[in-house]
Amino acid sequence: MELKTIEYPLSICKMTDVSDIDLKADFYFVGKTDEELSLVCKTEDVPLKTIERDDGWRGFRIQGVLDFSLIGILSKLSGILAEHKIGIFAVSTYNTDYILVKGANFNRALEALASEGYTVV
Repeated sequence: MELKTIEYPLSICKMTDVSDIDLKADFYFVGKTDEELSLVCKTEDVPLKTIERDDGWRGFRIQGVLDFSLIGILSKLSGILAEHKIGIFAVSTYNTDYILVKGANFNRALEALASEGYTVV
């Protein structure tokens, strides 16, 4: 399985209003529930009006489109990282899964996954 790194720093934010988010940005993920509104975006694109933000994240995605019938992909990746004491923030889209780790752990995370047979590009 191939993992593609995201080449820019990311931030995770808690928002009050979707209108504060630049929906023209080329990379962002918005999650809204009855309890919160969250945003993952490039650090350079963090809106001025955030309730909370956590900077210093790096990420990678599973390359290609994952069929919904595939089971355990995210579990396997997160398990490997957990064994190496690396915390994650996971985001899933219709096509694939993204895993974010703190920047200080990024290279170590990629090395751990490569040692388990994953190809990192």
